[in-house]
Amino acid sequence: MNEPIRPAPETADRLILRVISGYAALFVVFGFLVSSPTEIGEGLVAIMTSRDTLLTDYFGVGGVGAGFVNAGLLTLSACLVYFLVGARLNGAAVAALFLLLGFGLFGKNLLNIWFIVFGVALYARFKGQPFATHINAAFFAVALSPVTSEILFSSLLPVEVAVPLGIGTGVLIGFILPPVAAQVFKAQMGFALYNMGFAAGLVGILIVALYKSYGFVPDPVLIWTTGNNLLLGSFVGFVLATMLAIGLLLDRHAPCGFARILRESGQAPTDFIAIGGFGATLINMALSGAIGLAYVLAVGGDLNGPVIGALLSIMGFAAFGKHPKNLVPIIIGVVLGSLAKPWHLADPSILLAALFGTNLAPIAGRFGWGWGIAAGFLHSSAVLSVGVMHGGLNLYNNGFAAGIVATVLVPIIIAVQSGRAPVEPPLCQPSGASGRRVDDGDA
Repeated sequence: MNEPIRPAPETADRLILRVISGYAALFVVFGFLVSSPTEIGEGLVAIMTSRDTLLTDYFGVGGVGAGFVNAGLLTLSACLVYFLVGARLNGAAVAALFLLLGFGLFGKNLLNIWFIVFGVALYARFKGQPFATHINAAFFAVALSPVTSEILFSSLLPVEVAVPLGIGTGVLIGFILPPVAAQVFKAQMGFALYNMGFAAGLVGILIVALYKSYGFVPDPVLIWTTGNNLLLGSFVGFVLATMLAIGLLLDRHAPCGFARILRESGQAPTDFIAIGGFGATLINMALSGAIGLAYVLAVGGDLNGPVIGALLSIMGFAAFGKHPKNLVPIIIGVVLGSLAKPWHLADPSILLAALFGTNLAPIAGRFGWGWGIAAGFLHSSAVLSVGVMHGGLNLYNNGFAAGIVATVLVPIIIAVQSGRAPVEPPLCQPSGASGRRVDDGDA
């Protein structure tokens, strides 16, 4: 007889928070193992006072140790905020925190995110709602944190202008991004998981246009480190192995929960913790991250701040939409889209497109591998063209490009498959979480 389907076990929010905090603390420890306290102190200052537009690898700005310490302390601070406001630790929260941990290696630092977070808190107060209901949106919204750094440390503006302008702009961004994200979610219907990247790209275009009209033009940045694959690959491999082990230890039925996760399309909002349990979700995070790491090594890519950030993004959203069955077609599509073009798969933009482009995984999950490959194919070109529009100030550039791809491609798929005018598909509801409310910018 077949074993009956059992519901996902309930997991205390504090356990999830302790696990995430543990990985953030591991980053801090690793940072101090590879660099001296003096180097880390000087590196953190350099990171917090640097311009953070794409691509700014913090390993090249402040050193490998300082980059890891920045990411770890930043995520520990965010975990403390989640604890203090009593927020739910669901799949979206795991995605937000791992995204913060990843981008803490390139673009987000201990200084530049908090003005945007405060702006989201003001928006929650304006709406008469507790900050806990918008906390995921707050930590997704720091996609535009380079705007703050760009203004604060601009050589074109006097300090007495740069400081209030930078802070005010950050707070304003935080206030307006949640409603914008909620609106654009309707356009791409949950098929691009980095919804806040789509919203941040649109807002970033307006910000860049406004500042350009006053002669303030952000210069492009490319800081990309190489030569650390053995050290960093060993560390990432250790993280993945421990994640798999913890998942199995937490729940002996986790493999069954993982099988349930693999049956989901991943269309947002899909909370894998509610569907398969936290143990199964950790297994999914480990295996999904391993696929990303194997791809980087197979194409001869560099492991550095941005690439590890992309791997952590895959791992985080493996709690909220990605799994091996739906992300692989996207990577294949990016590879196919690059074969006849004048660039190499290990080039920075293309390597990151393959990893971050997996936020289109729900297209493959819902419509099949063929359409997933097509989405990846289109994304490989789209992502190279949209960055100039927001001046590299939107860290989720792949999310912006994917939002455009999903908004255009999904109605076409529906029309082709149905043979009639496009009809908006219903948003999927996570198993065992019927009626779950989606916070502004939750995805």
